[in-house]
Amino acid sequence: MSGTLPERAGFSLPIQEVQAAGLTAWLVEDHSIPVVAMTWSWRGGAALDPAGAEGTAAMAAALLTEGAGPLRAVDFADALRGEAIGLNFGADRDGFEGGFRSLVEALPEAVRLARLALTEPRLDADAVERVRARATAAARRTLETPRGQAGRAFWAEAYPNHPAGRPAGGTAESLAGIDIPALRAALARQVHRENLLVVAAGAITPARLAEVMEDLFAPLPAGAPPSLPPLPGFRGFGQSVLPVASPQSAVIFGQDGMDAADPDWEAAQVGLRILAGGGFTSRLMIAVREKRGLAYGIGAGMSVLFRHGVIVGSVATENARVAETLAVTREEWGRFAASGPTQEELDDAVAFLTGSMPLQFSDTRRTAEGLLAMRQNARALDWLAGRPARLRALTRERIAAVATRLLKPEQLAVVVAGQPVGL
Repeated sequence: MSGTLPERAGFSLPIQEVQAAGLTAWLVEDHSIPVVAMTWSWRGGAALDPAGAEGTAAMAAALLTEGAGPLRAVDFADALRGEAIGLNFGADRDGFEGGFRSLVEALPEAVRLARLALTEPRLDADAVERVRARATAAARRTLETPRGQAGRAFWAEAYPNHPAGRPAGGTAESLAGIDIPALRAALARQVHRENLLVVAAGAITPARLAEVMEDLFAPLPAGAPPSLPPLPGFRGFGQSVLPVASPQSAVIFGQDGMDAADPDWEAAQVGLRILAGGGFTSRLMIAVREKRGLAYGIGAGMSVLFRHGVIVGSVATENARVAETLAVTREEWGRFAASGPTQEELDDAVAFLTGSMPLQFSDTRRTAEGLLAMRQNARALDWLAGRPARLRALTRERIAAVATRLLKPEQLAVVVAGQPVGL
């Protein structure tokens, strides 16, 4: 028997386009289990929050399942629970999303409740205060840890005077000032029929999906959400230390990346996996943990906002070891920028990325989420089908060239929250 594994044939999904209500949806039809997942999104979210009112979009999204139409919060929750429907809404730095997952027989009820939430949200005073209290507690918890403080400071330093630098969930101070008219105004800005991305997966035909789209989205107000403010360049702010009484320091580090539409995007993702995102096999993990025992773990990857990637990493270590950990990180950053990967590292990374791809689409919910991410990054309909071949075509020389272009150790921005020695 040969010891060589056969080459994988690759992985793709049969994605169909469905048009209805003036919209185009992507559908992966699968009747193997009687479940339907549907997800949709607009650009906007926290990027449309007025300065000083951070958290408005996130609160408004959370309130959409806290009562709608004639149903108060408890009645709305009972209606969802009675049919085993999962309905959710959320807002992040640059987007506002909604979606549901239900059994096929409960689909009419899922559509009815989602439509009520989008068109007749109640925003009852008691529900608003309940959501505000929950959001305030979450905002305060973020600042109770060195990591939370470092993360908030990193984005604020990288994008000052822009929504990308503000906490999408708000602060205790900003949340306290958000009233019901502000929440209604946020929904009026965001929820429109145009510029809406829609995807679905599971036991639903194209014809039935078209009916659902008409029922769910045709009643929405005409027009589109406001345009987002342009994302400025990443501000390389150097190194910042936040004094926090703790035996360990939390470190957030990063630099500018590239647009999601950049032709080198996939090459950059492969390179970053080898350098910093491959778990125990990444160069940073080997250098920081395995060889020197400086930290339990370290990693970095591309965080996408406003369709632009920012390379962000993190590590936590004893205060006395922070300086050495950062020195080793910069050294590995520079070494990879100078020479790129070995052929073995490239082969292993491509094998992992192609072989693990089906795990991203292992159920209806994950499939819908994956389709939506593709649409948010403006991928073509056949992008997924061609991905295995594109990854296998990457050469060591191309990854090295992209690493040289992208990775700048001298531009690495660092926030340390703790009591680091020697910084």
